[in-house]
Amino acid sequence: MSEDLPIRPLSAAEVEMAVEWAAREGWNPGLADAAAFRAQDREGFLGLFAHGELAATLSAVRYGASGPGRAGFAFLGFYICRPDLRGRGLGFRLWQAGMARLAGCTIGLDGVVAQQANYAASGFVLAHRNIRYGGVAAVGDGVPDARVIAVTPALRAAVAACDTAHFGLPRPNFLALWLEPPVGAARVLVEDGTVTGYGVIRRCREGFKIGPLFAPTAAGARALFAALAVEAGRAEAGGVEAWGAPLFLDVPEPNGAARALAEQAGLSPVFETARMYRGPAPDLPLARIFGITSYELG
Repeated sequence: MSEDLPIRPLSAAEVEMAVEWAAREGWNPGLADAAAFRAQDREGFLGLFAHGELAATLSAVRYGASGPGRAGFAFLGFYICRPDLRGRGLGFRLWQAGMARLAGCTIGLDGVVAQQANYAASGFVLAHRNIRYGGVAAVGDGVPDARVIAVTPALRAAVAACDTAHFGLPRPNFLALWLEPPVGAARVLVEDGTVTGYGVIRRCREGFKIGPLFAPTAAGARALFAALAVEAGRAEAGGVEAWGAPLFLDVPEPNGAARALAEQAGLSPVFETARMYRGPAPDLPLARIFGITSYELG
């Protein structure tokens, strides 16, 4: 293609289209992901256009400065070229534009394992794998754990602080929407009057995903997981009860307790990604991350 191929930030409607493309690729995004993802960085979703139509997408989302001498942190996702236009270098043009936008940042991504070599050629280094577990979850005896409660306005600041401690940077605009999924729920773990963990479950194209799932111990993570799984069972989407719907949890492989939690709940590995960084990798508390937030935003 020799004609001009404009690259620009996507509108809200075009971000919805990018999420729909992700669904067609089998990535199973949440029903309401687009608005929350775009809230983090309204200029961060890029599109390359051919003949006036969207041809390729990439999210190059910025977060704040990540420490002394650091220019910031960013995360790449939604790297998709329209199937009928693949093999023409359009995706790579957009990739280059996204990387230019994030110059100076430490950049993270969750890429398919088969593409590790390509990402390595752009300076990305493997940190660890993430394993997606899926299946119909067993939730134990169903007895509520008094430590797990709904997120109230009074708890939001503490939940945001908990999120920052596990993600590494504040993301208030994203959380404002993520904590209120239209179909799903957010639950917080309160121990001795202190918020020590939280989790969110949201309806996806297929079943539900839990993400994030942050907790200081395996016992706390199990309590959150069980409460969220029960909430999925109560949810309705399109008038259909969700009992027995598949549930998915994206686990950082180094957290053995998280893998055990998923397996004990009856879930099995269904997919995996390579978490890679270009620049200094953030020092994340993986032992307390039982489920990452998403493969698209980290």
